[in-house]
Amino acid sequence: MAKPWDPASWRQRTAHQQPKYQSQRDVQAVEAQLAGYPPLVFAEEARELRRQLADVAEGKAFLLQGGDCAESFADFNANRIRDTFKVLLQMAVVLTFAGNLPVVKVARMAGQYAKPRSADTETVGGIELPSYRGDIINGIDFTEQARVPDPQRMLTAYNQSAATLNLLRAFAQGGLADLHQVHAWNLSYLENNPQRDRYLQLAERLQDALEFMAVCGVNSANTPAIRETTLYTSHEALLLNYEQALTRTDSLTGKWYDCSAHMLWIGERTRQLDAAHVEFLSGVWNPIGVKVGPNMATDELIQLIDRLNPKNEPGRLTLITRMGADTLGDKLPALVRAVKKEGRSVVWSTDPMHGNTEKASSGFKTRNFDNILREIRDFFAVHRAEGTHPGGIHLEMTGQHVTECTGGAWDISEADLASCYRTQCDPRLNADQVLELAFCISEMLRDGRNGKA
Repeated sequence: MAKPWDPASWRQRTAHQQPKYQSQRDVQAVEAQLAGYPPLVFAEEARELRRQLADVAEGKAFLLQGGDCAESFADFNANRIRDTFKVLLQMAVVLTFAGNLPVVKVARMAGQYAKPRSADTETVGGIELPSYRGDIINGIDFTEQARVPDPQRMLTAYNQSAATLNLLRAFAQGGLADLHQVHAWNLSYLENNPQRDRYLQLAERLQDALEFMAVCGVNSANTPAIRETTLYTSHEALLLNYEQALTRTDSLTGKWYDCSAHMLWIGERTRQLDAAHVEFLSGVWNPIGVKVGPNMATDELIQLIDRLNPKNEPGRLTLITRMGADTLGDKLPALVRAVKKEGRSVVWSTDPMHGNTEKASSGFKTRNFDNILREIRDFFAVHRAEGTHPGGIHLEMTGQHVTECTGGAWDISEADLASCYRTQCDPRLNADQVLELAFCISEMLRDGRNGKA
């Protein structure tokens, strides 16, 4: 008979992608300190997100999830947080209006500090050092000292996450999220866009709608929904010492919640059924996600769903496909068909980033905008064909004007990458590229609303 779950039960399982700390005594001291800190989020917030994701699972809403591939201690500042917040809102306004659906906004922020790696070490110039695993674990500088895992970094991650959450809540409730202001940002974006005419009609229709509401007396002064919004946070629950230390019992329900974020997900490298990450997230009541790669078998997926959502509750589990533009159309239909046949309630979301990473001739890791868009189009096409809801999108993106992904309306080339390549880990879409993507996805949502394949 299986032992009952508790926040430490993962320690009896194999834990993949974990750092090798030099002193377990130091780790335990940091864990004890974190366990006494206030929660970063509240259980009721996580429950509300589950309710909204239940609407997504039932085809009544759309999930927009995005943010940095890996947050950086060094780049932590108000402007970066503001810029990512702004571009998420800009995308959400376009998607809401085009799809005629509420958009659930979840940021990869305030905790996305750990990254899985394909190898434990890396070699540069004949020198082999431990791989960089994210700022919560070790430093990005290629030196022996920087690459030593340091448990004190968990405290820095907590403090920066708390400050980020505080600022995001202020932005969401303090006027920056006003619908009229967000629409003005989008109009400004379109002014200089090479594909301006393609998207202008949607923007003009939204402008007409806002003016009509104002004539009817619905405005920012008397309608909080116009001037305020809700943004949830999420990250990959990779460093289990940190996640356990921030897990709390909810005083209202008596259930366990991981209070490091509203939503957590399991990555492609840590989704083994009998391993530590699945064990840990099976017991917390947050909404959770799991990455689904091209090698996922249908029976394995059903087992994983049943392990993480045994009561088949809508809004509990999001399946985030990450397969690549050349693969998704072949691999996804069988998985969607199996989940539908078995009657499992899930949110289907697409991560079109990770399966499309390539190396430019200059040596930079990059992703091509057209491949990203092609994987999204195929994701929508598969779900339309299977009669299921293409429920969301999961992006590595930034509000900064970086040059990390090629293509898009401004046609960033491989030669342009070096001009502003700033990522800590993986290449991100920049502000212009994600807004262009939003307008492209809006057409897919509109086609789905109108019954087009």
